[in-house]
Amino acid sequence: MLQHHSGWVVLPDVPGLKNVVDRFPAQGRIVLRHDSGNPWLVGRFRTDDLVPVALGPVRVALLGSCPIDATRLASIVHGLRSVADLDAVLHRLPGGVHLAASVRGEVRVQGGISGLRQVFHTRIGGVPIAGDRADLLAELAGAGIDEQALALRVAVGPTGPPLDRRTAWSGVRALPPDSYLRLAAERAREVRWWRPPEPDVALRRGARATREALDTAIRSGTGRTGADLSGGMDSTALCFLTARHEPELVTLNRRENDRENGENRFAAECARQLPDGTHLVLDPRELPSAFEDPGALTDHEEPIPLFRELAATGRCAELLAEHGVQRQLAGFGGDEIFGGPPGHLHSLLRQRPVKAVRQLRGYRSLHRWPLLPTMAALLAAHDVAHWWREQSDRLTAPNGPRHHAGLDWGPAPLRAAPWASADAVAAARAELRTAATEAEPLAADRGRHQLLTALRTAAPGYRRLVRRYAAAGVRLELPYYDDRVVEAAIAVRPAERASPWRYKPLLAEAARGTAPDAVLQRPVPAPRPDAGVGADVHIGFRRHRGAVLALFTDSELAAHGLVDTGVLRKHLLAPHVETRTLVALEHLLGCEAWLRGVTQGSTGRTDAPATAS
Repeated sequence: MLQHHSGWVVLPDVPGLKNVVDRFPAQGRIVLRHDSGNPWLVGRFRTDDLVPVALGPVRVALLGSCPIDATRLASIVHGLRSVADLDAVLHRLPGGVHLAASVRGEVRVQGGISGLRQVFHTRIGGVPIAGDRADLLAELAGAGIDEQALALRVAVGPTGPPLDRRTAWSGVRALPPDSYLRLAAERAREVRWWRPPEPDVALRRGARATREALDTAIRSGTGRTGADLSGGMDSTALCFLTARHEPELVTLNRRENDRENGENRFAAECARQLPDGTHLVLDPRELPSAFEDPGALTDHEEPIPLFRELAATGRCAELLAEHGVQRQLAGFGGDEIFGGPPGHLHSLLRQRPVKAVRQLRGYRSLHRWPLLPTMAALLAAHDVAHWWREQSDRLTAPNGPRHHAGLDWGPAPLRAAPWASADAVAAARAELRTAATEAEPLAADRGRHQLLTALRTAAPGYRRLVRRYAAAGVRLELPYYDDRVVEAAIAVRPAERASPWRYKPLLAEAARGTAPDAVLQRPVPAPRPDAGVGADVHIGFRRHRGAVLALFTDSELAAHGLVDTGVLRKHLLAPHVETRTLVALEHLLGCEAWLRGVTQGSTGRTDAPATAS
C-alpha cells in the first residue's frame, strides 16, 4: 500500500494495471476508466477538483480549480477524433487545471503552461504512466534517488528549464509545461503543443484582456475567500478585483520588520477602503521565525526551495482556516509577468534602437548597471546553448558585480555554493553541459524566454506552498499563474508591459478603476540589494544558527559526499553572513531535510487530499 495519501496517476489503455490501482488505499480512491473498461485515471484527491466527461469513446477530465462544469466541458470537447484535436479547444478553457484525455485508446495528459500544475512520468514494468507528483510515481515504480540531480541542487540550487525536467528521483521525468504527454502501451511521447503568442498587443488592449483573464481566474473557486494584502501592487490589485465579487473578503497582511517602502502603510489604507472585509494583521513576533526547525520536512517530492518560509506559511494557513477561509488568493508570479527581467532590450535594440537606448538609460539609472558589461551583454548575439556552456565553464569563478544587467538568456550567472564538495561541483558542471545540448529557447526573443524561465523556475516552490495550505484545509490559488493570464500578459509589447519609469504599467492599467490610484501610480521602487532576504531572515538565522549547525553535525548530504561541512561551518560562523550565503543555505537546508526524510523514513508529509495542483 502506498505511503502517500494524495495524488493521481494516468494509465494507458492496457490490461494488467490492476496492481497500480490496488496500491491506492480503497477508502477515498477514485477510479475513472477508458471506454474499454481498463483503468485510466486513479488517485485520491478532492472530488470538487474533478470535472469528468464521458462521450462514447471520448473521456476528458479536468483536475483543479476550474469554473467549467461537466455540461460546458462536454460542449467544448464534443466531436474529438483524436487527442491532438484538443489543441484547438484548449484556449477556451480557463487556466488552473491539469487535463487528462482518453480518445479511442489514445491518452493525453498535461499541466499548465506556467509550470505550476506539473506532470511527471516514469515506467512500471515497461509500461509508461504519468501523474501529478514525482514522489508518488517514484514510490509506485520503486525508484531511488537521482544522485546527479541532487548534487546539482546542492551545488547550484534551482536552475530552471531544461534542467527542471530532471527530478530528484531516478527514472522520473518532468513534462515541459508547453507539452503534453501521449501515452501508449509501450512508450510515452512528449509533444510540444503551445508556443507563446507574438508580443504585438498594445498596452491598453492587453490590459483589457489581462483584466478579463484575471476576473475569470479569481471567480473560478468556491467557498469563503481570502487574499494576501501586503501593500504591494500585486496583492493589492488582487484584493480589489476580488472584492468586487466577494465584498466580505478576508485579507491577510503579514508584516515584516524592515518594510521601509511604505507597504505596511499602503496595506492599512487599502484595508480601510474595503469596509465590508475582515482584515487580519500578523506581526513578525506572532509567526515562527525564518530557519525555525531547520530539519523539518513537509514534502517528499523534491527539495523545497522556499524552505525558510515553511513554518510561517503553515501558521498563516492555520489562521485563515480558523477564520473560515476556504480559498486564499496570493500574488506570486506578479513580479515575473508584470515586471520581469529586461531581456526585451536585446530585441528592441535591433528593432527600435532609439527607444532601446532610451529605456537602457532608464534601467541603468534605476539599477546602477555598469556600462561596459551591460553593453557587452546587449550586443552579444550568442544562443541559449552558449549561455549554458558558459555557466558550466565559470561555475566556480568569483561572483560578479552585485549590480548585474540580466540581459542574457539567464537572469544571473550560476555559481557553485562554497561548501559544495568537489564531487558535487563536478556533477553539477556535467549537468550544465548536458543542458547546453538540450536547451531550446522558450520563445524567439530573450525577454519572453526570461519571463517564462522565471515563472517555471519559481513554480515548484509555490506548488509546495499550495500543499502547505492544503494541509490546513485552505486552497491556495495563484491567479497570476493562471494560463490565460500569462498568455494575455506576454502578448503585450514588452517595452510597454514593463518600464524603468512606471511601475508595472500593465497591471496598473488592468486594475485601473478598481484598486486605489495611490497604489497603481506608485513610483518605481529602488531595487532591493538583498535579493528579497530582509531583516526578518537575518534575525531568524541569528536566532537559529545553533540549530542549523547542529543539523549538519551528522549531515546526510555529507555522508553522500556532497557537502564539505568544515567549509559550511566557516561561512555560517562568520561575523557577517552575506545575503548570498543565506540564499544558498536555504537551498541546502531543503536538500538536507529532503534527503533525511527519504533515507530515514520521515513521516512529516503534507499529503492531505486537497488539490490537483
